[in-house]
Amino acid sequence: MARYNNFSSPTSPPLEGLGEASRLGETFRESLTLYELNSLVRQTIEQTLDREYWVEAELSECRESRGHCYMELVQKDILGNTPVARASAKCWRSQWTMIQPYFERTTGQTLHAGLKVKLKVYAQFHEAFGFSWIVTDIDPAFTLGDMAQRRQQIIKQLKEEGIFDLQKELGLPLFCQNIAVISSETAAGYGDFCKQLNESKFAFHTELFPAIMQGEQVEQSIINALNQIYSLNSNLSKFDCVVIIRGGGATADMSGFDSKPLAENVAQFPLPIITGIGHDRDECILDMVSHTRVKTPTAAAALLVDHLETVLNVIDDAQKRITHYSTGRLTVMSSQLSAIASMLPALFGTVKTRQEARLEMAFRRIAASMQQKVVSQQGRLDNFRQRLIMQAEHNLTKRRHNLQMAEEKTTSLDPARLLKRGYSITLKDGKAIKTADGLKKGDEIETRLYQGTIKSTIK
Repeated sequence: MARYNNFSSPTSPPLEGLGEASRLGETFRESLTLYELNSLVRQTIEQTLDREYWVEAELSECRESRGHCYMELVQKDILGNTPVARASAKCWRSQWTMIQPYFERTTGQTLHAGLKVKLKVYAQFHEAFGFSWIVTDIDPAFTLGDMAQRRQQIIKQLKEEGIFDLQKELGLPLFCQNIAVISSETAAGYGDFCKQLNESKFAFHTELFPAIMQGEQVEQSIINALNQIYSLNSNLSKFDCVVIIRGGGATADMSGFDSKPLAENVAQFPLPIITGIGHDRDECILDMVSHTRVKTPTAAAALLVDHLETVLNVIDDAQKRITHYSTGRLTVMSSQLSAIASMLPALFGTVKTRQEARLEMAFRRIAASMQQKVVSQQGRLDNFRQRLIMQAEHNLTKRRHNLQMAEEKTTSLDPARLLKRGYSITLKDGKAIKTADGLKKGDEIETRLYQGTIKSTIK
C-alpha cells in the first residue's frame, strides 16, 4: 500500500488521482485523514465514471422524503435468487417531480419493492455520505416489459394448473340478489354501486366485506375477505355472487391485482365473482380469472340489474307463451268436447241397443246354464237320496239285530232267573255280600229267594 507524506490540508487543491499520488513518493506524510481518503475516492470516481449509464436492477426498497426518492437496488442470482449486487440510488426532487408522474401514467404502477426498473444514473461520491447512484431518468418501457412477462408467466402457470377458466364455468344464479361486496368502505365507487342497486325496481341485499384496495396489502386483504365470505356461505346459500369493486383509486396502484395467490383464490372460489376495479388499461389478472369483468362499480351494478331484467323478461315471455298455448289448447279441446257432445245421443242409442242385445244373450246363456245345472244337481240329489235311504235301512236292520242280541243277553243275566233255579242272594245294606270277611257279630243281613226274603242276624 502506498504511503503519503506532507499531504496538503483539506483546503489544499484537489489531487489529480491515486496514480499521481502514488508518484509523489516520499513527499507525503505517513497517513491520511478519512476526509482526505474519501476526497481521493471522489476525485477518482469523478474522473473515471464521468458519464451517465443505463442500469437494470430490482428495487428492494423505495421511499420518498422531502420530495426526494431514495432507492435500494439489488441484482439476484437467476438460479438461487440470492443477491449478487447491491447499491443505493437517489433521485433529487428536481428530477423526481418530472419522472414519477410520467412513469406512473405510463406503467400504471408506483415504484415499489420487487419492481424491476431500468434507470439512467451517474456515480456520485460524497466525503460525508458515501457512494450512491444519482437517478436522472427511468425507462417505463422496460418495467412494462418485465410486468408483461411476469403476468404472462402467471397466466401460463394458472392455465397449467387448470384453474384459469374455472370461474367461467360457473353460472350466475337466475335470481342473483344476495351480493357479497369486497371494497373499501369509504370508496366512492362502493356508494355508487349500492345507490344504483337501491334505485332499481328489484330488491337486492348487499353485505360489505371491507378490504384494502390499493397498495401492497391488496392481495392479502382481498384473500381474507374471500375467506370470510366462504366461511359464511359454507353451510347456507347466503350469497349468490361476489362483487369486487374499487373505483376512485389511482391507476398507479394496480399491481396488487396481478398477484398469483389472489388469482388462485378467485379462480377456485365456488361463487361467481364480478370485478369492477375501475380502470381502462389492459385487463389485470384478477379480471381475467373472474366470472365477469366490467370497468366500474356502477357497471357492475348495472350488470346485476340487467341480469334480473333479462330473467324477468324471460319469465314474462314464458308466461305469455304459456298463456297463448293454453288458450289455444283450451279452444281446440272445447271444440272437440262440443263435437263429442253432439255425437253422444246417437252414440248412446247405438251403444244402448248393442249392450241390451249383449245383456239379453248373456241372460239366455246364464238361464240355460242354470237350467242345466239344476237338472244335473237334481239327479245328484235323487241318487244321494236313494243311497241315504238304503244306508238308513241297513243301519236300522243292524241296530235291530244288535238290540235283540243285547236283550237276549240281558234276559239271560236277569237275577230272577237265577233265583228261580234255586239260587239266592244275600244282601247287607242293599249290597250283595260276596265274602264273609266283612261281616261281624250283630250285623243284619237279608237273603232274597225266588219267592220271598229271609232276614238274619249274625251271632
